[in-house]
Amino acid sequence: MTSELVTERLRLRQWTDDDLAGWVAMNADPRVREFFPEVLTAEQAAASLDAFRRDLEARGWGWWAVEVTATGEFIGMAGLDPVDEEAPVTGVEAGWRLAATAWGHGYATEAARAVLEYGFHELGLPEILAITVTGNARSRAVMDRLGMTYDPAADFDDLTAPPGPLRPSVVYRLTAL
Repeated sequence: MTSELVTERLRLRQWTDDDLAGWVAMNADPRVREFFPEVLTAEQAAASLDAFRRDLEARGWGWWAVEVTATGEFIGMAGLDPVDEEAPVTGVEAGWRLAATAWGHGYATEAARAVLEYGFHELGLPEILAITVTGNARSRAVMDRLGMTYDPAADFDDLTAPPGPLRPSVVYRLTAL
């Protein structure tokens, strides 16, 4: 059964067909995809939504759809996932991606706090990582607000990204209290 997380202003939930248009639009936005190699086509975005939905159904946790509780507006995703096999670090990673219209409201931090709490208290994880491109100041600020610790010894080049500024990656860590 898929878990649902609720915060003061947000609901992290299973994906629905109604989320597709918003997910496609935000992943076609160059601002949202600034730290990714490319924007996604509608087909790529739909495939990722389907994968997120399957993972949530299978595990009960993963990348949840995020909506504003007061309005029901879909604003993006947040969640936990095992670190990609290509990365030189292992563990479970927290992450978030919001539509540009949702930036600047504290939603990423609020959703990520719920995700961390779930990971530590429900899944019993001893540590949760967050990984981003070195230049992604917005995500790094969220990691700092969450109390995560930057681990420069774990920095690595993401060889799945094209050569250039999207390769250098940083790792932040938070251990269970």
